[in-house]
Amino acid sequence: MNKKKIIVPLVLLFAVAVYFVIFYKNKNLRYIPENADAVVLIDVKKLTGQYLFNLATHPSQWSGSKSKSKSSGSLKDAGIRIPDFLQIFHLKDTKISEWYSVLELKDSGRFISFLKKQNFVDKGNNRFQKEQFFVMINGNHCIAGTSDLAFETLHKQILQTSNSVLNADQFINNSVGSISFISGKKIQKFSIDLNDEEIEIKNNSNAEIFNSIASKIQTGNHFLDLELDKENIRNFSRFFSKSIADSSQINYFKATADLEQVSDTIISYEYDDNFNEVEKKTFQKITQSNYFIDFKSNDPGKTWEYFQSKKWINNENQFTAIPFQPNQISQNNNGIVIKSTRKSAALSPQLKENYILIRNNALLYSSLKMLSSNEKRIISDIEYVLYGNKSKDYWMKIKARNGELPLILRW
Repeated sequence: MNKKKIIVPLVLLFAVAVYFVIFYKNKNLRYIPENADAVVLIDVKKLTGQYLFNLATHPSQWSGSKSKSKSSGSLKDAGIRIPDFLQIFHLKDTKISEWYSVLELKDSGRFISFLKKQNFVDKGNNRFQKEQFFVMINGNHCIAGTSDLAFETLHKQILQTSNSVLNADQFINNSVGSISFISGKKIQKFSIDLNDEEIEIKNNSNAEIFNSIASKIQTGNHFLDLELDKENIRNFSRFFSKSIADSSQINYFKATADLEQVSDTIISYEYDDNFNEVEKKTFQKITQSNYFIDFKSNDPGKTWEYFQSKKWINNENQFTAIPFQPNQISQNNNGIVIKSTRKSAALSPQLKENYILIRNNALLYSSLKMLSSNEKRIISDIEYVLYGNKSKDYWMKIKARNGELPLILRW
């Protein structure tokens, strides 16, 4: 038999197999409910390809990655049907911290075993919990989320009724991920790109738009530095209260904050053998925030009244809506000023830009006691988080410290 007649079909079969395994993607999105107002999509095949490429170019990680996957368990062997696009969504009128996802199961028994290996606690009725993560299994599907409040509603909406099928192209374009905000029939989408040293979220591929903002603020060293106009205040206030931006009359917000470790004296009392009260002093190191907050207002009097109506100002003229006490709040002709009383940070120069910059600080770690060691390691690897806006263009960068490995292999 002619070898060419055998080789050609084999090559074609191999090419078809490679196409379906690596390039072909099922773009039907069946598990996004109609009342979702935000959707995160992860292109699983693109992310996997990026991981394999980086792994192949870093031979030092070959042996380590194998041992790590064996000890921690692999999703591939967990009885889950890995989707081409992982669908994570937020429901309208729920807390900003509540996010959900629906997955198909190949073997629910294997998936339950996987959950137990990951230290999920069996809560009964096919529900499991590990810290802030919740899972409910129903037949060949599972609903996972950072809350279980909407599990029953999602079960009825998605698994018991025919849900409309969306297309991935509505939410994502050639990036490893995306986050989209839904308002009626309008979808505003932002790409998520995972680079060697940073994660970028943006709705415009022209990075020069934000380079001017970044260059202006990179020279400082404050833990927190931000400046927002009325539109950005309105956008961020939607996560907390839809009316706060308009009711408070605030049209400009600028703040600077630093972290400092100070000694705190704790006074307690005990009794000696003669039942005399004895004062006892102990000392501990605590992390203190020093800050300066400036609100510009169209009507400072109405802003003050709004804060009082919310009971954010106490009898000692302290602003109680933020947890960093003590502070002093005052009113002037232009608006409201809030300063930490022990030591105030110097307000950075006005740049007439919209940005939020949070720099990493080792003093921050003392307040992260609830996080796992792996989560603390990831946070400590971050150098800064930067948000910027100019007109209709938005951009966020999570910048990691320089390292020998790209982020996809580090995290």
